[in-house]
Amino acid sequence: MENPHPTGTELRKSEIIGHLKAPSTPDKTLPQIPIEAPYTAEGQRKRLDYLASLRNASLDHLAGKKTFEHHADLQGNIENFVGMTQVPTGVIGPVAIHGSAAQGDYFIPLATSEGALVASYGRGGKATRLAGGITSICLSEGVQRSPVFRFEQIRDIGPFISWVLEHLEKFRAITAQNSRFARLEDLRTNIEGNHVILIFEFTTGDAAGQNMVTLCTEAICRYLLEHCPTKPVQWYIESNYSGDKKATALAFTHVRGKKVSAEVTLPRSVVKETLKTTPERMADYWQASTLAVIQSGAIGAQGHVANGLAALFLACGQDVACISEASIGVTRMELTSGGDLYASVTLPGLIVGTVGGGTSLPTQRECLELLGCAGQGGARVFAEVCGAVALAGEISIAAALSAGHFAQAHRQLGRK
Repeated sequence: MENPHPTGTELRKSEIIGHLKAPSTPDKTLPQIPIEAPYTAEGQRKRLDYLASLRNASLDHLAGKKTFEHHADLQGNIENFVGMTQVPTGVIGPVAIHGSAAQGDYFIPLATSEGALVASYGRGGKATRLAGGITSICLSEGVQRSPVFRFEQIRDIGPFISWVLEHLEKFRAITAQNSRFARLEDLRTNIEGNHVILIFEFTTGDAAGQNMVTLCTEAICRYLLEHCPTKPVQWYIESNYSGDKKATALAFTHVRGKKVSAEVTLPRSVVKETLKTTPERMADYWQASTLAVIQSGAIGAQGHVANGLAALFLACGQDVACISEASIGVTRMELTSGGDLYASVTLPGLIVGTVGGGTSLPTQRECLELLGCAGQGGARVFAEVCGAVALAGEISIAAALSAGHFAQAHRQLGRK
């Protein structure tokens, strides 16, 4: 799969449109994941056999047939290793996705210990597939590192910034010398008194990229400190401005990692038969919940995006702490003129990757291979899957709350 780098943090419209294909009709003959006997070894075996036959992939580590043995493979992932924390992993699907990179039916692994979560996301995925599938598009990319420089007085900052802005191409060359995949796309400044923050924004290929941008930024700063005309008194590689592992207004209004928007229109019949409610009830509930979450002071307005994304991140070797920024976003539901339900979710802070980090560990690699996006060329696919998962979960929880089924579902599935 091609993995083009955008020429700026905003993907070109022609690039997005060029990747979009006419939505294919979901394969009606492809059954849902087998759900009988969910708490027995036989139920587990049926699901594993079914998935292995469809994807022609080995799931031996997930199945427990193989255990982790190669300790040297943990270098870069863990220190003082003593063992593995086992988190139950379920699968939902098929979820139909039409995107700029993700195309087709996906079986999606979710690792969680919260009862009812997998069932809820599975129901949302089923409803969206009956509606023809979710359109999920990666709109823009950008990973920031923001060093801060302190000067004696504010008047020293002017010559410093002028010099810095004149050397953007040099900084791009330094980036290329220090990474095969990072691209320096933008440089912005923020001044506060005698402090100046430089916001370097990179694209990072198929890696989540936090370490990559740190090393590239450090190399740039070493060159800058050696050659700039006005020397700072002090500097730090990260000012705490970039939004790394934090929910920030800056990430919400711009991008951190990958920005994805996903949408679906649910016919009235699907809402009634699969979700057991009506489009009117769901739209009314979502209006009320949006007003309430605004009053709470939350960044963004969504229901429980962190639930599905955290489970997907755990299963697929992502940096789970990045849920802090990944779960900010906006969910919208409204009645169409034809009486159906339009639903969308926009996530501007998806720090995700399919190379590096924990993506090469055995079970995590198997989960990415199950999705068909392991390794190079998979990051944008994975981001668009994240958007679809989030939307499926938002639809299901809104349906349950609007119909008065929320407590009942947790009573049945979330308790021992």
